[in-house]
Amino acid sequence: MLLLGAMASAWLPANAAGDTAEEAAAIVERFASGLQAELKGAMQRGGPLEAITVCRDIAPSMAAQLSRDTGWQVRRVSLRARNPAIGLPDAWEQAQLQRFADAQENGASLPLRHFERVVEPAGVAVRYLQAIPTQGLCLACHGAVEEQPPALRAALEAHYPHDPATGYRVGELRGAFSLRRWEQP
Repeated sequence: MLLLGAMASAWLPANAAGDTAEEAAAIVERFASGLQAELKGAMQRGGPLEAITVCRDIAPSMAAQLSRDTGWQVRRVSLRARNPAIGLPDAWEQAQLQRFADAQENGASLPLRHFERVVEPAGVAVRYLQAIPTQGLCLACHGAVEEQPPALRAALEAHYPHDPATGYRVGELRGAFSLRRWEQP
């Protein structure tokens, strides 16, 4: 089991576990950079209303494509998931997210990473979780509700009627990229 800090990629062990953790980190980097580019483009084209479609539609499609391309199950999870159909963490993810939140509360900086081989009912899974810190770009939809324009608030309420994913501040743990791959017996 590894709990890795912000500079983790510089000191991952050079063994099979480290190589797998590095592979997972590279997939997350691909996902994160692609998602950020999509969000910036949407914000330039149509502001936060346009950005809703990126997180709601494009991000899950990107995760699915990365899953097909890499053999890892790729997704985003949060303790305050906006879309419970795809963003609720399983028990392992919940525990790691809570560890990230506790570490941040005790002064650790994001992103935190965690890599582990886990024995699950279906076999042994390689699990990787990397924290998603809230960025300024995220605050339009995930910041203070009272600061959201009425049209944006209405759109968010229409898509996410019981939305717990607001009230974040820059740098706060928003959620995590979660990767899982089954090991061959």
